[in-house]
Amino acid sequence: MTTLVQSKLKSLYANLAPGTPVVSKELVRLGISADLAVHYVRAGWLVRLARGVFRRPEQELSLFPSLKLLENQIEGMHVGGKSALDWHGVRHYVTQQEMLHLYGWATARLPGWFMKEFPAEYHRKRLFEEQPGALLQVLPFEGRNETPQVSTPERALLELLSEVGVRQPLQEARELMESTYNLRGGVLQELLMRCTSIKTVRLCLQLGRELSLPWVAKLASAELPTGSNQPWVSRGSHGVLVLKP
Repeated sequence: MTTLVQSKLKSLYANLAPGTPVVSKELVRLGISADLAVHYVRAGWLVRLARGVFRRPEQELSLFPSLKLLENQIEGMHVGGKSALDWHGVRHYVTQQEMLHLYGWATARLPGWFMKEFPAEYHRKRLFEEQPGALLQVLPFEGRNETPQVSTPERALLELLSEVGVRQPLQEARELMESTYNLRGGVLQELLMRCTSIKTVRLCLQLGRELSLPWVAKLASAELPTGSNQPWVSRGSHGVLVLKP
């Protein structure tokens, strides 16, 4: 190996933590051309995951840096719904390998290299009046800059409820909601006020009252967008869902 090639490889390893995927554009920024990247792959110093995507050879992919890479590729992408609740400690069922629920603004397909390591579902959803660059109540996990974007528990609950009647069983949502007694009423009020799904607003209020959750009393329910005075009825594979006005 020439001194220059060796120097660039050392620089790459110093800037690329084990388990972190890297794209060609970033390699070029580090002084590694496409031809040199091919050389590194053939020599076993890089592993090619897909066209233009690589990792170091000694470790498997890590979830957090992989999600950070996808955030740069999919507008508004973040961990949400049931997965975000789980990350915040709100869980009911414990499975050996839980599906990762990702949300975003754009129509997108998760890349094969990611799905191979991390079973996941991507949901294109615009549940709130917001902009993709300034999502409501979506923050770096645990407040650390190097962590992926994750819904707060309040937003995650509404994302979960929005899936009821589509791909989320009502009973499981209800059981998860039983553990949301610490939600912040003011945060939930803001999200509900800007929620575009009447079903989600009504379901949140109805289940919250049925479960006697303390944050319900903090909501100004009369100000929330609950639609007309008629019951909201949905018939799906999980049965009939009737939500009061």
